[in-house]
Amino acid sequence: MDGKPVHPHTVAAANGVADGDRFGAVAPPLYLTSTFAFPAYGTTSGYDYSRAANPTRDLLADTLAKLEGGAGAVITCSGMAAIDLVLSRLPRDAFVVAPHDCYAGTRRLLQARSARGSFEAAFIDQGDAGAMSRALEHVPSLVLVETPSNPLMRIVDIAAIAAQAKAVGARLAVDNTFLSPALQQPIRLGADYVIHSTTKYLNGHSDVVGGAVIAADAAEAEALAHWANVTGVTGAPFDAYMTLRGVRSLFPRVAQQQANAMAIARFLREQPQVARVYYPGLPDHRGHDLAVRQQQGFGAMLSFELREGAAAARRFVGATRIFTLAESLGGVESLVAHPVTMTHASMDADALARAGIGAGLLRLSVGLEAEEDLIADLAGALAASSRADGPAPAPLKGEPC
Repeated sequence: MDGKPVHPHTVAAANGVADGDRFGAVAPPLYLTSTFAFPAYGTTSGYDYSRAANPTRDLLADTLAKLEGGAGAVITCSGMAAIDLVLSRLPRDAFVVAPHDCYAGTRRLLQARSARGSFEAAFIDQGDAGAMSRALEHVPSLVLVETPSNPLMRIVDIAAIAAQAKAVGARLAVDNTFLSPALQQPIRLGADYVIHSTTKYLNGHSDVVGGAVIAADAAEAEALAHWANVTGVTGAPFDAYMTLRGVRSLFPRVAQQQANAMAIARFLREQPQVARVYYPGLPDHRGHDLAVRQQQGFGAMLSFELREGAAAARRFVGATRIFTLAESLGGVESLVAHPVTMTHASMDADALARAGIGAGLLRLSVGLEAEEDLIADLAGALAASSRADGPAPAPLKGEPC
């Protein structure tokens, strides 16, 4: 499809299909090999060892680069490895501006690298124009954006931040995991890098862990690929094969999941047990108008606060039958998470308070089940959440991940 204007739906479904395999295979084959034969002394086919390059991984990288409008991509072994790969491009003593409400794993990585003297990191409210301006006065090397944010679905203006970053010579990296290229393309809005946990919507089936960095600049994509080979963080060929299989159905999956999410958000907003719903698709969401401008949809992630706090959250998650209590997101199945004790457990009380993440907050990853079944499950769990009779449920336990 090179050189031809192709719709993103077609790229996802058909990039690499029936593309020169000597046996005429329609589905691109899996190159499950660690090493490749040299055609002759001193020459290679372009492939010699799978850590450096593998045709299956390269096809996934090419597909994601096309979907994101980038010049090239690197597939890594996890989403955190993808973020760390971008951080590895920073000069020593660099300054990094990150969201105050970013994913706790990202925050933990930034704090750990900062503590080791790799760079200095500042966590700010990127929706606060004054805070952003003050942070940019320190001339950062990198601005890291997460929009929508995890778990409160805050939206920030990618194009505006890109312009501010470029004005001070900073690069902009956007974590696009929550929306995927089906709903948002940050490079088209001025980003230098797009980061994904491919574990989530791109794979979409909760059976592979992986990551990706897409670069707007070809030379930067080559530099990232070189360093990924040096450090050995490239993804496995089988994982790339499975992820590409997931990408084939990305657009219809996301379309149905976000339709379910919208119905759920509207339902939750009317429930007396719910204090607040965080979903950009609701007109009263603070970032709704901005989401309409820079996104092609509102996604399938949402969070909500229970009025009765942690006790109600424990009862709620103990009563769901379709929503599974689990970390991660973006799969075909619906999940519920309690950020304070699960995904964001590594954050201290002050950081949680500053980010606005309370003990009554629950996060939903909405799947492909029937809308009426999902809503009925939530209705039953909400009813259970407000019942104080009977034995207290066991405390939620989880490890920060």
